[in-house]
Amino acid sequence: MKIENFIKIINSKFYTGVPDSQLKPLCNYLIDRYGIDYKHHIIAANEGNAVALAAGYYLSTKKIPVVYLQNSGLGNIVNPVASLINDKVYAIPVIFVIGWRGEPNIKDEPQHLFQGEITEKLLKDLNIDYFIISSETSDKEVEQAKIKFNNIVNKGKSVAFLVKKGALSFDKNLLYRNLHKITREEIIKYILKFSKKSPVISTTGKTSRELFEIRIINNQEHKYDFLTVGSMGHCSSVALSIALNKPKTKIWCIDGDGSALMHMGAMSIIGAGNPKNLVHVVINNCSHESVGGMPTVAEKISFTKIAYGCGYKKIIRISSVKDINEKLHQAELSKELTFVEILSAIGSRSNLGRPTFSPIENKKIFMKYINGIK
Repeated sequence: MKIENFIKIINSKFYTGVPDSQLKPLCNYLIDRYGIDYKHHIIAANEGNAVALAAGYYLSTKKIPVVYLQNSGLGNIVNPVASLINDKVYAIPVIFVIGWRGEPNIKDEPQHLFQGEITEKLLKDLNIDYFIISSETSDKEVEQAKIKFNNIVNKGKSVAFLVKKGALSFDKNLLYRNLHKITREEIIKYILKFSKKSPVISTTGKTSRELFEIRIINNQEHKYDFLTVGSMGHCSSVALSIALNKPKTKIWCIDGDGSALMHMGAMSIIGAGNPKNLVHVVINNCSHESVGGMPTVAEKISFTKIAYGCGYKKIIRISSVKDINEKLHQAELSKELTFVEILSAIGSRSNLGRPTFSPIENKKIFMKYINGIK
């Protein structure tokens, strides 16, 4: 189904959400048409944030908003859906457009499988009526579903379009880029040069995929790394807890700007806990690159000032390759809670692979290694 036809059928003037590769045609269309103008389109920090933005839009315009998300973000919307927009509370209607990762009987990554299995059940439990769109679904069927949905949203209830892989299309191919030169993969190579045999906690998406392949290229073991393949926004909290329990061991966390933004409150907990052995690195390419490259707000905020305000003791910012060796060496030698922001280009190798072991195997070898450390 062409995205232009889908947008016409939905007939909404406001969209907000978190980008998803399954919904890339929708995300690209919105960027192409509106950019991020805050009147018609906002890329939210997380999916719950998007629901709240949608609620405010409805309250101030009386018009129905659209929230888009990958089904992994359903966990983030449960609270505002159940305690804010539900028809037993404020009865604020929202149209959800949800990318269905981990669809049953379709091969997908391990972090998507259970979420995919329970997606329909979650929607039913949240009392959200839904319609599934596949590559075989006709425009007429979507139109009929929207007519049915009109009666539901008029009662203050929310509805959802559950979108399967390849169901939507957009002819224009957008290219996302920034002015930074060094790639994330190169940055990770530099980090491993200084982390040596220290445990590394990496965020979801291409960061963990690149870390895994760099270990192979370097002929290094994977036991040093915990690849947080799902649970976007939480790798820094995992790293904090490990650092607190292994105070004599340097712990490195490789985070991304989209991940750090998604649950930024974690930085305040890290700062207050003040583990002197933690290095929290945010590789900032100002984009949700792992799901298509759509922008984050990271270009308009200061991670270093936020880290300072949260209580990090040593703050480092790296904007060029000529500084990276010296400043990562400073982080390696630091005896204080350290925050490092590294500005990165957008892009990755076209032949980038995925981890060849399961998350369970990763957990076992990592735990064996880290629990052998004093």
